[in-house]
Amino acid sequence: MSEQIITFEQVSYQYADGTMALNQINLSIEKGKKIALLGNNGAGKSTLFLLMNGILKPTSGSILYNGKKLTYKRKEIQQLRQQVGIVFQNSETQLFSSTVYEDIKFGPKNLNLPTEEVERRVKEVITLTETESLKDKPPHFLSIGQKKRVAIAGIVAIDPELMVLDEPTDGLDPYYSNRIMGILDKMNHRNRTILLSTHNVDLAYEWADEIIVLNNGHLIAQGTP
Repeated sequence: MSEQIITFEQVSYQYADGTMALNQINLSIEKGKKIALLGNNGAGKSTLFLLMNGILKPTSGSILYNGKKLTYKRKEIQQLRQQVGIVFQNSETQLFSSTVYEDIKFGPKNLNLPTEEVERRVKEVITLTETESLKDKPPHFLSIGQKKRVAIAGIVAIDPELMVLDEPTDGLDPYYSNRIMGILDKMNHRNRTILLSTHNVDLAYEWADEIIVLNNGHLIAQGTP
């Protein structure tokens, strides 16, 4: 029996200007899968992601996390954000420390973990994301591909159950795209689900166990590539 990590039940989201970003979405995300989300600009992909870690709250409908309905209490949302990590399309918005090392350390440090555990995690993800040579550099001096790797490292360091990535290969050349996808392959395991949005149908077909297709706020398909 497969376990669901996040379930959307009749979820709609309407922005203040009246735009209906998502319209009565029913969706289940299974544990341990690699999932690609396809859809045109304005399909509702980013809104879906922001609902998944409680940045947005549905206008109507319910979201369940590990079978429990979200009530949007502060403590519950804090826990949700530790378990659902988002890497935004523009990685720069996530990097703000003086060095790459400090940036990666920020998440686990905020979880109030013991110092040794914080250091262990940071070392581990620096190796995994091949950012060793960048660790003393200020993030704003890095290339787009390097920034993406550092943003991913920062999220992996908090050890989320679900990693959500908005267009992780956007703006990257084939070399860095392959490196990013290789890193994501290494990070996927039985207890970690990876969900990414992409416009690249070939990438989705090659990489994902499951595809979700959104169009104009409606879920139009979910299944194997």
